[in-house]
Amino acid sequence: MKRIKIKPISLFCFACIVSIGTLVLYNIPFFQYVYNNTNGNWMFLMVSLVVIMLAVNLMMTYLIIYLMRMVGRILLAILSVINATAVYFITTYNVIVDATTVGNVFNTRYSEASGFFSWSLWLSILVFGILPALWCLLQPVVIGKAKKMGICCGSSLAVILVVALMNINQTLWIGQHDTELGGLLQPWSYLVNSVRLASSKMDEQAEEIKLPDGKIKDNEKAVVVLVIGESARKANFQLYGYQRQTNPKLSKREGLKVYQTKACATYTTAGTKAILEPKNTDELYEMLPNYAFRTGVDVVWRTSNWGEPPIHIEEYLSDVDLGKQYPDTDQAYDGILYAGLRERIEGSKKNKVLIILHTSTSHGPKYFDKYPKEFEVYKPVAHNVEEGEKNTELLVNAYDDTIVYTDFLLDGLIDTLSAMTDWKSAMIFISDHGESLGEKGMFMHGLPMRLAPKEQYEIPFLVWTSEGFRDYKPIGNEKTDHSLPTILEQHYIFHSVLNLLSIESPAYNKEYDIFKR
Repeated sequence: MKRIKIKPISLFCFACIVSIGTLVLYNIPFFQYVYNNTNGNWMFLMVSLVVIMLAVNLMMTYLIIYLMRMVGRILLAILSVINATAVYFITTYNVIVDATTVGNVFNTRYSEASGFFSWSLWLSILVFGILPALWCLLQPVVIGKAKKMGICCGSSLAVILVVALMNINQTLWIGQHDTELGGLLQPWSYLVNSVRLASSKMDEQAEEIKLPDGKIKDNEKAVVVLVIGESARKANFQLYGYQRQTNPKLSKREGLKVYQTKACATYTTAGTKAILEPKNTDELYEMLPNYAFRTGVDVVWRTSNWGEPPIHIEEYLSDVDLGKQYPDTDQAYDGILYAGLRERIEGSKKNKVLIILHTSTSHGPKYFDKYPKEFEVYKPVAHNVEEGEKNTELLVNAYDDTIVYTDFLLDGLIDTLSAMTDWKSAMIFISDHGESLGEKGMFMHGLPMRLAPKEQYEIPFLVWTSEGFRDYKPIGNEKTDHSLPTILEQHYIFHSVLNLLSIESPAYNKEYDIFKR
């Protein structure tokens, strides 16, 4: 058989094809956004953006292949696959590929990421990613001389500058929509935001800012169990007026306090940090468990999740660790985090105990996989977000069942603490962020706060204390020594827990304490 020969093309033609392909295959959502969010002279702006995008991609492709040769081809092939994947998630889940989204990708374990795998995803990657990648790798190219490269790149740069200057009056509009535009522009969305994320991660490696030393001021036996909920949104809690009975047990629980609360972020890393830090800041201050541990509290961290800030304590246990310790408890669900808690608390050698349970109960996309089947009250259920996109009622059913399971776990935890009459005890439940379940075509979480719908940041905040432990502040319209604002922040956790554990500290702020002191 004769070997099939592919006719070589010039590097200029190669770069033109890659540039046009990148625009057509991967940037339709970008131009749809521009069209939907401009009034009046949208045509000139649209044409200008097309020209700029073609010129930028042409110039960068030419440079990459001319300078890097085969390595450049491999890089383009990889970008094709990532582009196809990014566009699939943008069009399917209405996400924006910003620094938050990129961070979520790097923080997601295979067990969670596998929930997104589907035939439509693989087909999209094959057609729009792998096939263009193979063309980039196999198409023979005549590189040409440096002079031609200089003319091509210089001309492209001149076109970019001229067209940009012609649209100088669009600066305000672009500034207003920079997050959305940057998050939809491929491949620059994830390339630029990956660099931003790496830079921020390097900053986070810096040592925590130590808080002023504190001290425990009494010997009363006290335990606080802080449960950090995952993707639990206020809208689907019966306790907040939801019509379904998603809190059949807690709704009957006397003494349970229910607060209106707004999350500081819409993704796990920032939401969890906000719960554990003393104030809303980009700095890395000493977290609640680290500070309490350094002050002399017996601190335990149990998790089926990830993405928390650095935890520096002696007893950090994952669900896998707990599964080995409690083999009779099903490790597949968050009930494993609650196993043996009473024995652990009563066996403590200290009078102050803080236990933090970092759950994953309501994390998508496979909500149906987060609870034992006896808690499947609302059915039929969707098996993932993609299936739920076609029928949001099934997706809501599965999500609501995760809340029913959460209700069961929290109620059982209160029963456990209530039975420990030698201890003053408190249970605090607060979510890291909320969740979209198809409202306005949005799913999951992670949108920037200024773009996020309320479902992604309005969260539940529940508190129970044993009799005579602490008195609550009333809720008022102004923040004073004697009343709370109507909507609380996640930072109230840090200062309220210091109060419950009788920690006296300059870091304590009574304005952010839900209890009287």
